[in-house]
Amino acid sequence: MESLKAILYFSIFSYPLKKEEIFTFSKMKKRETLDAELKALESKKAIKNIDGFYIYNDSDTIVKRRQNGNEHAKQVLPQAFKRAKFISKFPYVEGVSLSGGLSKGYYDDDGDFDFFIITKSKRLWIARTFLILYKKVFLLNNKKHFCVNYFITNNHLEIHEKNIFTATELMTLIPVCGKAIFHEFLANNTWAKSYLPNVTLHKPENISEIKKPITTKGIELLFNTKLGDSLETFFRNVTLNKWKNKFTTLSKKELDIAMKSTTDVSKHHPQNFQKKVIQALNKKYLEVQEQHEIILEPEHD
Repeated sequence: MESLKAILYFSIFSYPLKKEEIFTFSKMKKRETLDAELKALESKKAIKNIDGFYIYNDSDTIVKRRQNGNEHAKQVLPQAFKRAKFISKFPYVEGVSLSGGLSKGYYDDDGDFDFFIITKSKRLWIARTFLILYKKVFLLNNKKHFCVNYFITNNHLEIHEKNIFTATELMTLIPVCGKAIFHEFLANNTWAKSYLPNVTLHKPENISEIKKPITTKGIELLFNTKLGDSLETFFRNVTLNKWKNKFTTLSKKELDIAMKSTTDVSKHHPQNFQKKVIQALNKKYLEVQEQHEIILEPEHD
């Protein structure tokens, strides 16, 4: 029941899928199989079809919610692209992509502009600090249109946490700046295709090249020194210590995943959303097993 897995995954976000989207976010090889599964699921009353959207255990109003969110996403996408290109001008930033709900074509009043950022090696924490300072000083710490919560370096492109959540986030990224590095990023993460073989990735050919302004080049020249090496270590240690003291409810394992702070990766996900999503998904798997006698293999985090 690969179709049901896709429906259940997106039901966590109250996001009903159309038939073609169910196929896209499943491991199915034939659309004929999809038709048969959907028919069987409807007959079992495990799902329902509302105006071409397939819903699991939710109100029909989520169809209108999704449609409004899709329209809102179209309206704000140019603004998000503009913000991504602005981020690319910062020191040591080599690639910027949109992630989160907006990368899946959805946005509402509670949403953020989430950015996935690739930086030069050994300068991730300097790049991140410049961006965080800009947010705090010029945006008054408002992350609404400037949520820079995931950084990796250009020599550490493989995502280590491999599961349905990370695969979905990776395969739906909308790359905006940094054509060559995004192409390399995809080459280092072919594992995601095993989770979502039917997803069509955004083509690197459509990505803007990054052109750094003179001021940025000057800053990079200044920090391509031992001073930069020292600041890189200092900024990482300060941030890591701050997070350890602030997020005391997270276990060491949870902290290492949700707030990962290595020389090559920086994540700021204090709610540990990855774990919550997979736990919620496995709970839904158990629900359909108890209510409809459909057995689905649990996901791992």
